[in-house]
Amino acid sequence: MLQEDFELILSSGIQWSAFANKTIFITGANGFLPAYMVESLLHLNETLLRETPCRVIILARNKQYCESRFTSYLQNRALKILFQDVVQKIEIDEKIDFIIHAASLASPKYYSLDPVGVILPNILGTKNTLELAIQKRVQGYLYFSSAEVYGEVEEDAIIDENGYGFLDPTSLRACYGESKRMGENLCVSYGHQFDVPVKIVRPFHTYGAGMKLDDGRVFADFVKNIVHNENIELKSDGSTVRSFCYLADATVAFFKVLLEGKNANAYNVANPHATLSIRDLAQTLVDMYPQKNLKAIFAQQSDTYLQSPNRGNTIDIAKIKALGWEPKISIIEGFERTIRSYECI
Repeated sequence: MLQEDFELILSSGIQWSAFANKTIFITGANGFLPAYMVESLLHLNETLLRETPCRVIILARNKQYCESRFTSYLQNRALKILFQDVVQKIEIDEKIDFIIHAASLASPKYYSLDPVGVILPNILGTKNTLELAIQKRVQGYLYFSSAEVYGEVEEDAIIDENGYGFLDPTSLRACYGESKRMGENLCVSYGHQFDVPVKIVRPFHTYGAGMKLDDGRVFADFVKNIVHNENIELKSDGSTVRSFCYLADATVAFFKVLLEGKNANAYNVANPHATLSIRDLAQTLVDMYPQKNLKAIFAQQSDTYLQSPNRGNTIDIAKIKALGWEPKISIIEGFERTIRSYECI
């Protein structure tokens, strides 16, 4: 399954030669999204860049999890791991050509458990990586923002990169969206004042191999239920509508923006063709595995349920499509690959 994903990524038409003999620094490398970028680059070295491999330096806090996540690459000479919190000053002696700042606590469960820990990587961590970008005179800097920056928009509004809704700074959930907004403005400000070539991606709901099945997001819960042969039980009626983008598709988008995006610009990364309600997703996954005899069970929404904004809005990806990117993997194929990856463990 992973081989299928990497073939999709490497055959995407991206100018991979831009990474030849370059060093890429990636924060939050333990995270679900950046980890796939790390693996893609190392896989790139084994295929298209055999004679001119890139070097990948990753920053992570959790040593045990990081070594487990990248266990197949620990002896790879192209990979260097630094264990440090991104909110602390970053000191690296060697040359760096690209920075990808993806360190962030993105799971909704942390919004109430550790809101300060959610905020600081998006602000102090962004500042630290931007200062490093100035010092190293990097060719490109990619900031991982989020669809949460759009806040509460009108129900029938089309979400493009130019319109924003309401965010209540006194709401606990706003710790994520507000700090991501500030991180974006830090990027744009450093880009303007210090000529840092910053680009921004705003991923929507992304799923695939490697996501933590206990991270609190419903689609991860659904995959866990299917893998463990459990009925899917929701805390709500499942009427919320979401667009789901497969990880390999999203990874191509991230590299595309890093290499070809316009400086100081943000890009939506989503699959508007894979849009359906939580209820329909649950039923689709159950129907994909009739041999398991599972059911999708729904309840009235709990008072403690932390509802995400942007329920059912159309997502506009015209801006990133203009760079030549469009998602290719359908809901059924993407979740089949995802579930297969966990059942093979």
